[in-house]
Amino acid sequence: MRRLVCALGAAVGIVLGTACSAGAEGPAADGFTIEDERITESSGLAASRAHPGVYWTHNDSDDGPYVYAVDGATGRTVATVTLTGVDPRDVEAVSVGPDGSVYVGDIGDNLGGTWPEVWIYRFAEPKELADTEVETTRFTVRYADGPRDAESLAVHPGTGRVYIVSKNEDGGGLYAGPEKLSASGANTFTRTAAIDLWATDAAFSPDGTRLAVRGYFGGRMYAWEDGKPRELGRLSVPVQRQGESVTFAPDGRTLLFGTEGGRSEVRPMELTDDQLPEKARQEKSGDKERDTSSGGDGDGSTASGGDTASGEDGGGGNTVRTGLTLAAGAAVFLVLRRLLVRRRA
Repeated sequence: MRRLVCALGAAVGIVLGTACSAGAEGPAADGFTIEDERITESSGLAASRAHPGVYWTHNDSDDGPYVYAVDGATGRTVATVTLTGVDPRDVEAVSVGPDGSVYVGDIGDNLGGTWPEVWIYRFAEPKELADTEVETTRFTVRYADGPRDAESLAVHPGTGRVYIVSKNEDGGGLYAGPEKLSASGANTFTRTAAIDLWATDAAFSPDGTRLAVRGYFGGRMYAWEDGKPRELGRLSVPVQRQGESVTFAPDGRTLLFGTEGGRSEVRPMELTDDQLPEKARQEKSGDKERDTSSGGDGDGSTASGGDTASGEDGGGGNTVRTGLTLAAGAAVFLVLRRLLVRRRA
């Protein structure tokens, strides 16, 4: 099934890749390519707190107890961290918590929810970036309503609470862990909300006011209010070979989307309007006020006019690209559903 998704994603990417790549401009043009030949199934992505500009990632499934620190400026691996005392089964997600720790989600279940428990591994983010072995704490996870597949794990940057989004073709659910994970006994995760997406990853904004959830062909943005999500709308997700990961850039203004495959690209998408986290919206509003007071027109441009005002490279182009992407994603999704029905029959 994963190979089928990969093949279809690649086919759509060939058709639309040029149009989508043309949409990254300005601050949203800071993506990178993962250069490490060992990283062929990047399945999770998280911005480092201790080392700005560095992103944590890992391979899918049973690659081993390794997490890689990748420099977002060059795409090169600057540290390989080996987790001691654990034997991962199906690692799918990574997130950085407010306690300065990296949380790794060994939460995948390709058999559709047959394993009675899964695990989360935690280690302190290294102060220096170098190949190292780290002491690892393992947390056992069980779901209140029974086993299930999942690929999305996010740690809230304010409370430190861990959340998991289950993965299901017909939509999943958001599961909240206990206020504090315990290394002794099982940690029960309870469903708190529905997530209308075939989710492959999720991430909180740096200020904790937004939750982004992505799937293979789409995404959703949620406002985070009193510990629960309120949907704001669809995300503009780039067409990728096999879209597996998402994280916020440190300033909260851009989402970075990753995919599996050798030399995989991490693609940026700049956020606008109410999808911007609250802190980023306030900062952007302040930028506009400063631009206005300095003689600009409020959006950082001058009043001289020109080709950009015609819309050829502005919002009109983005609208067309978004429409093409959504249409292609819908078509692939329908093909997948039909093939699944045939296989089940």
